[in-house]
Amino acid sequence: MMICLYFFGALRRASYCVLACASFLSCSTGFANTQTSISAVDQSLVPHLKQAVQASQTDFLDMFEAEVWLLDMASRLDAFQHLSASQRLTLARRIRAEALRVRLSPELIFALIEVESAFQTEAISSAGAQGLMQVMPFWKQEIGRPQDNLFDLDTNLRYGCTILAYYLRLEEGDLTRALARYNGSRGKTWYPERVMRAFARRWRPG
Repeated sequence: MMICLYFFGALRRASYCVLACASFLSCSTGFANTQTSISAVDQSLVPHLKQAVQASQTDFLDMFEAEVWLLDMASRLDAFQHLSASQRLTLARRIRAEALRVRLSPELIFALIEVESAFQTEAISSAGAQGLMQVMPFWKQEIGRPQDNLFDLDTNLRYGCTILAYYLRLEEGDLTRALARYNGSRGKTWYPERVMRAFARRWRPG
């Protein structure tokens, strides 16, 4: 199974601290991108995101390994009872494809989505972030695609994975700092710790 080398390098350095506030927030109050406008640093992400959203969708799964992996991930999604069996398989397939497209660990994306939206495609945070990966709508304006629907599964995953991969490169493989940027809480560790706890509890490959 392909796992982003950046991810494991950063994961070994990161702390699995127990947060004082351990319970997850509900999907209606998601975490990601709590900033309300694009920063000067993030401006350099715009051409990357524009290119990614315009690119054709590609599924990176091969036959036998895909079946084994999909069934494994779908079974882990059983805990989210609002998802049907077909929805679980679709989610697993699309998350894997989008993660591998930008060389991220699919399991990391599962953990991030659990924290962000609990796999609710219609989730909206108090800051206005939308969908599975809680993407802020201002990104649509920045790349000139105001018509994009961030509640659409493929669109949301394309935006979210592209943004996180860019931040990981910007932070030279430091997952903690990249996740904090994604959340809009740069310099703090509570959000990366929460994502890594979800990863260790439910999504770690094995």
